[in-house]
Amino acid sequence: MQRYLLATGTALLLLPLALYGTLHFLRPPQTNKEQILFRGITYQRYARSTPRPIMIHVVSVDLTAPGVKVLVTPPMASKRDRTSARTTSEFLREFKLQLAVNASYFNAFDEKTPWNYYPHSGDRSYPIGEAISNGDRYAKTKQGWRVLCFLQNRAQILESGKCPEGTTQGVTGSEIFVEHGKPKAQIFRNPRDKPYPRMAVGIDKEGKKLWLIAVDGKQPIYSEGVKIPELANIVMDLGVDTALNLDGGGSTTVVMATNNGAKVLNAPIHTKIPMRERPVANHLGFYAEPF
Repeated sequence: MQRYLLATGTALLLLPLALYGTLHFLRPPQTNKEQILFRGITYQRYARSTPRPIMIHVVSVDLTAPGVKVLVTPPMASKRDRTSARTTSEFLREFKLQLAVNASYFNAFDEKTPWNYYPHSGDRSYPIGEAISNGDRYAKTKQGWRVLCFLQNRAQILESGKCPEGTTQGVTGSEIFVEHGKPKAQIFRNPRDKPYPRMAVGIDKEGKKLWLIAVDGKQPIYSEGVKIPELANIVMDLGVDTALNLDGGGSTTVVMATNNGAKVLNAPIHTKIPMRERPVANHLGFYAEPF
């Protein structure tokens, strides 16, 4: 009986470690990859070993391609200034999208343990800065923040923090770190900048091509993230004219639709658990036709 109890106790203690280890093997392999996902949407994955392990995920979207349409998470029906928090996969499935990423920073947020965090899916959440879904402006402009705005099949990134009249979809980011194809000077002056998981969006000069750039982080040996100047070099290599930093950290998630449901393309890390998605306030999603 004592041996049985000892074996049972040992198994229970080792189970969380075994599950945690299994999740590491579910992350995308550290190899380069390029794939056409849908008509007008292409995915690339890059694995780098210097200056530290880095996994980079790039989705390019031709906004003029037939069938490509944009959707930002809509507000709650009863409360116009907030949304119901969702993971990116939940957002993609609910609105039957082909591709989706997390978008704006948000309030409130807390992360203490794998079971003690906020928001959970369905909780009230507040995007920071302006948010627009299907022409409905449901979150107010906030000083010091920048916006990504969509007018039909064209995108704009604006310093003003306010999208122009006629904008159909819009989200807010923290800073424009590349402008006119060059890094902005202030990104080199932040002494607190450190390698971190990142989500960014870039557009070409005409605003007809868009890039979503996700960098995994907080995962030693696999991917430790990038600093903002390093992120600027990544997006400039793509040919981006203007780039905006979106919510990163454990929110960083890229998801696509498959015949078997939602598939996570990167390695999100929520509550220090790899491949666990964080419920967030709003998202940026795309409809597209099969390739």
